[in-house]
Amino acid sequence: MTLSPLFLRTAGVACGALWLAGCAAPQSSDEPPPVVDSTGASAVADERPAAEVAASEPAPLLPSLFFPGSAEQFVGWRCQPAQDLVSAYADDELRLWSRQGAYRLAPAVVASGARFTVDDISFWNRGDEALVESDNGRLDCQQDLSRSAMTRADRPGVMFHGRGNEPGWIVSLDHDAPRLSLLLDYGERELSLPYRVTVMDNANGRVRLVSGAAEQPFLLELEARACFDDMKGDPFPVRVTLTLDGQTYRGCGQGIAP
Repeated sequence: MTLSPLFLRTAGVACGALWLAGCAAPQSSDEPPPVVDSTGASAVADERPAAEVAASEPAPLLPSLFFPGSAEQFVGWRCQPAQDLVSAYADDELRLWSRQGAYRLAPAVVASGARFTVDDISFWNRGDEALVESDNGRLDCQQDLSRSAMTRADRPGVMFHGRGNEPGWIVSLDHDAPRLSLLLDYGERELSLPYRVTVMDNANGRVRLVSGAAEQPFLLELEARACFDDMKGDPFPVRVTLTLDGQTYRGCGQGIAP
């Protein structure tokens, strides 16, 4: 989908840039890739056995842009020129996701409806219509499907939940240890594996995980981007890409706060 110029410039906010260079390819080396933080600095890889790491280390904190905050639902927006957005109103702020980035907007005074701004971006909403403007243009948006945000009551012990279709698959990250669960091939195959973090980019909402078990490699990439279930159209704040056994699975997900 072609993006309008609105989201093709950088907003100087904590949630980061409006575009990324794209998903990184899996590492071809047998050595574990270096951990890279949001500044680009490398850290020394943990040489302990993966099982020991999984048993002793806490789960890493995920970027706040993966979560709805205190919002109870995600709302999808279909906009012209062609654009898809996802929003969540929480804690007196609007969290907004596009195909190219994620933003946090603060309330602004307006005569009618509700308006939120950050730098040159403005989101004005009244009823099921919204107008999104910046120095580069405007989007006229119509509210589409909404979805209740998942909670720990729905997914006990889970910090992040993602899923996709054709074939149906699910990934869940444990909230208390660097371990994930995979349910693949419509539930016919189940795996529970430790993982290592190789990229944790909080500013841009991007995380890259690789397997901590040499016998079962995988690559899991999470990006704070507007994502829509390709069967139902439900809105999500995170795009999920899983590479396992030479196959790539694509889907959507969200962070689940305690």
